[in-house]
Amino acid sequence: MISIDYRQGPEATFPAASEDVAAVYTALLKRYKPQNIGIYGCSAGSVLTAQSVAWIAAHGLPRPGAVGTYCASLVEAWGDSAFVGPVLSGQAPVTKPLLLLDLPYFKGADPRDPLVLPGVSAGVLANFPPTLLISGSRDFALSSVLRSHALLVQAGVDAELHVYEGMWHSFFSDPELPESRAAYDAMVRFFDRHLGR
Repeated sequence: MISIDYRQGPEATFPAASEDVAAVYTALLKRYKPQNIGIYGCSAGSVLTAQSVAWIAAHGLPRPGAVGTYCASLVEAWGDSAFVGPVLSGQAPVTKPLLLLDLPYFKGADPRDPLVLPGVSAGVLANFPPTLLISGSRDFALSSVLRSHALLVQAGVDAELHVYEGMWHSFFSDPELPESRAAYDAMVRFFDRHLGR
């Protein structure tokens, strides 16, 4: 497993992180077949995973064997969960959800660009490899994950969705939870099934 120390905002702006993932991926392709490489991330890393798949395709690189987008995904985190999730998790109510394009990293980025939000293009999504989506029923980004899953399925992608009852954003960061162990098992089974085919 490789963890990428990618450039982040506010010092860096889009597409710096996608370029960093693509650079590591290109280096890995010198040693591994693309169908043996999986990419995954949680929260901001999930968004970056989706952006990286779009970036890789746009730059003529072979797609990875499978990806995992956890607790965020291919579209903005808007919808019911952006308002309900924080309240159910014991946080203060929000009147406006946090939007990606409000973050300094995305300064000047075009929300209609599929390299920014891959979910805006059915054509880009159709080139996605098998994708695992994971979230919790109290995650503020659940609506984004559900919408992303629906868009992937509509685009003909092998997309697998797991939502864990009562769980919050990035819940599996706590390895002691039974739901975390179930999520880890789902991740291992998914990548075992799809990589190396």
